[in-house]
Amino acid sequence: MNDEEMKRLLDRLARVEGQVRGLRKMLEEQRCCEDVLTQLLAARSGLESAGQLVLERHLNDCVLGEGAVDERTAERLRETLRLWSRHSGRAG
Repeated sequence: MNDEEMKRLLDRLARVEGQVRGLRKMLEEQRCCEDVLTQLLAARSGLESAGQLVLERHLNDCVLGEGAVDERTAERLRETLRLWSRHSGRAG
């Protein structure tokens, strides 16, 4: 994982961490369910985004690395991953 990718991942996780702390505070303050659910969805989306970054890196470094498959196949796999991400309930 290069420095830019690592920064994106760590930034994403820091945001999720803040959202989870916010959730805890919202629950302690007995905030309305709709607000809590909205915050839960935001935290979940952030975790899914972080997972997507790790999955993409794994695909590129571990699965497709060192010429394991031809470039056309590799690009088709990457596109499939993007499509899955886009249509799996998370903004890609």
